[in-house]
Amino acid sequence: MSSPEIASLSWGQMKVKGCSTTYKDCKVWPGGSRTWDWRETGTGHSPGVQPADLEEVVKKGVKTVVIGRGMSEALQVPPSTVDYLKKNGIDVLVLQTEKAVEEYNALAAQGVKVGGVFHSTC
Repeated sequence: MSSPEIASLSWGQMKVKGCSTTYKDCKVWPGGSRTWDWRETGTGHSPGVQPADLEEVVKKGVKTVVIGRGMSEALQVPPSTVDYLKKNGIDVLVLQTEKAVEEYNALAAQGVKVGGVFHSTC
């Protein structure tokens, strides 16, 4: 199963190829995607992305996770979150969201089992 292409990104809107939903923030993995609802884990811009935000993506068997911190990189990614991924043998890229989408799509096109979480506003 391949990772779906992120078809478009603009402020507050993301589209994933093969999915009719328009996301504000989203999670993607080989074979799927869904809304990333920060309320599920109590995530905010600070302290930022928590391991709990990534568990679902990790369980899909990804080899790389791309984290999009927002257009202005307001979303924090604490060292504990990066450590969580590395301890699970997963490569991690933490980037501004436009760059994160470019990297994610490039990896997906190469057939890498890549997943990600992307914040599409600040």
